[in-house]
Amino acid sequence: MKNKTKTKVSKKDTKIELKDRQYYLLNDMSPLTYTIRSRNIFWFDEKKGVERELKYTINQKTPFVDEMKGPERLGHVTFEDGVLFVPRTKQVLQRFLAIHPENGTLFAEKDHVQEAKDDLVELELEIEALNAARSIEIDQAEAVLRVEEGSKVSDMSSKEIKRDILIFAKKNPSLFMELVNDENVELRNFGIKAVEAGLLKLSQDQRTFNWGSNNRKVMNIPFDEHPYSALAAYFKTDEGLEVYKNIEKRLK
Repeated sequence: MKNKTKTKVSKKDTKIELKDRQYYLLNDMSPLTYTIRSRNIFWFDEKKGVERELKYTINQKTPFVDEMKGPERLGHVTFEDGVLFVPRTKQVLQRFLAIHPENGTLFAEKDHVQEAKDDLVELELEIEALNAARSIEIDQAEAVLRVEEGSKVSDMSSKEIKRDILIFAKKNPSLFMELVNDENVELRNFGIKAVEAGLLKLSQDQRTFNWGSNNRKVMNIPFDEHPYSALAAYFKTDEGLEVYKNIEKRLK
């Protein structure tokens, strides 16, 4: 007698709407072909209080082994390029997939309504980001863009910054809005500009900031903290505010 590997699942077995359905593999999987298990699967029937074996066959009218009559011809459930289309006429397969234990972890049904909702949310976020990018002040735009472009922002004209901030907002609206609402972004940018101007120096081990003129220590950087994030937080302290004002006068 062959050993059967039991996989328990307690999804409800209900009648499903008669329509064509499309399924896709999760986690960005899209191999040329991928066959999921179609036998030795057990489903817990809440009404009967027992486990029932599932099997996909091409000649039975049910996915439940205890309801099958006569010879069973095992069917294979194969995704091609990560996608499986099941027409409305294959109700047994659709019912089998609906309560399959790997539904939701290995594969899922394509939900066009939910996708439309998700697309709408993304489009609204993109519009919000673009509107914010159009009205943003040039100093804040420079601070936000530096996260994406790095030190090259220092050599960009205001027109280039305005153009690239719109591109950034369109390409990654979620990150853009997060940075726009981050009160430390401009302080981090201010610190970077101070280092680029030689007013501050970041030590090679990235553990301290020193004055560029006399190498006197300004602050220690906490362990495992980003240097410019730590500097931004420092600027918000009483001691750091004095340093900030000193640098601000020299940068003008």
